[in-house]
Amino acid sequence: MTGESTQRRAVRAGEPDTPRVEPGEAVWRIRSLSVARQVLRARHATTQAGFTAEAIPRGFLRHHPILVSDGPLHDEQRAKVARFFAPAVVGDRYADQMADCADRLLADAVRQGTCRLEELALLFSVEVTAQVVGLTHSSVPRMARRLVSFLNQPPVDVTRPDFGRTRVMWARAAWDALIPIGRFYLADVRPAIRERRRRRREDVISHLLDQGYTDTDILVECVTYGTAGMVTTREFIVMCTWHLLQNAPLAERYLVAGQKERFAILNEIARLEPVVGHLYRRAGEPIEVAEDGQRWTIPEGSLVDLCIRQTNADEESVGPQPLQLRPGRPMESGVNAAALTFGDGAHRCPGQPLALWETDALLSRLLSLRPEVAQAPTLTWVQLIEGYQLRGLQLSFPAGSRVDEVGSGGTGIA
Repeated sequence: MTGESTQRRAVRAGEPDTPRVEPGEAVWRIRSLSVARQVLRARHATTQAGFTAEAIPRGFLRHHPILVSDGPLHDEQRAKVARFFAPAVVGDRYADQMADCADRLLADAVRQGTCRLEELALLFSVEVTAQVVGLTHSSVPRMARRLVSFLNQPPVDVTRPDFGRTRVMWARAAWDALIPIGRFYLADVRPAIRERRRRRREDVISHLLDQGYTDTDILVECVTYGTAGMVTTREFIVMCTWHLLQNAPLAERYLVAGQKERFAILNEIARLEPVVGHLYRRAGEPIEVAEDGQRWTIPEGSLVDLCIRQTNADEESVGPQPLQLRPGRPMESGVNAAALTFGDGAHRCPGQPLALWETDALLSRLLSLRPEVAQAPTLTWVQLIEGYQLRGLQLSFPAGSRVDEVGSGGTGIA
């Protein structure tokens, strides 16, 4: 990749592209997509080590959160919630709600003549996620503010035994988390639980009640789904918009394309610009990996850092010019169109179909309004999720834009 021209916007200074496999006494770093998939598919040989999973005490909750559970428990949890995120279910159950929400938010933006996209994307992604989870009995803007406040955390480094935090920092992290979580429970989660105890619906909270989850268990899952659905999709929407508004031919193609081609464009942007740049696994036993005749044994107890920005630009797996935006690029057999942006193996993110439908519902309508970039976004990095954050993308709408044109022209959900 050295010397190659790039269309990637989220470039983190100082991140090396080589070696493809970097052994270490405590941390192994993997930049080869093929080897990373081997690690992620080493079922029951690894455990979740990202998102401070190893700092979460066992035994406090009756049901360990799905994001950080492993083994047969995780497999069972995934199998039972899969029906909420299957592509056909997302399209049949949530497409109309996404369209209505996108039309309403964009109509407000058109009336004002401008919008900060990350703010609109936040409200949109939170409202859609709330429908899927079942958090439908409180104000979306207020719930969004509560979810955002969870991310106000001290820096964390999962590659260090102490996570890079002092006792004072851990105390601050607990305080900064517990207050917003308490508010989130009282204002958003508890009303939803009470309503679903009276009448079940087709959503995640109703499912968790059927599985015997306590209020505390449900709260933790709602924090997981809420922040994951909000944080990653919000940034993805802004990144896709930024790319397309500065690539007129691709934006025009997006407007006239069918859903399959639009999704190919979104998956390619997701591959090039993964929101979460590192996935971490802990080796519970020695793991054998191999590539091009070379073999390595990752020792038991090692932390494995899967460098997603590098794996997603691995020319051997994603084809030539990996730092260029080329929708429909020929990929190595079995590689997802978004590469490892949504993970792989047992912990592969089930929300990929939902993220694509959401982004397409908003983006197709937004582009049809012909907005212009009044101010480019600023890119910063969030250590807690090992990802980027885009703020300040200001859009303006041409004079004469009509509210009733939002979503028209055949560019909405197809």
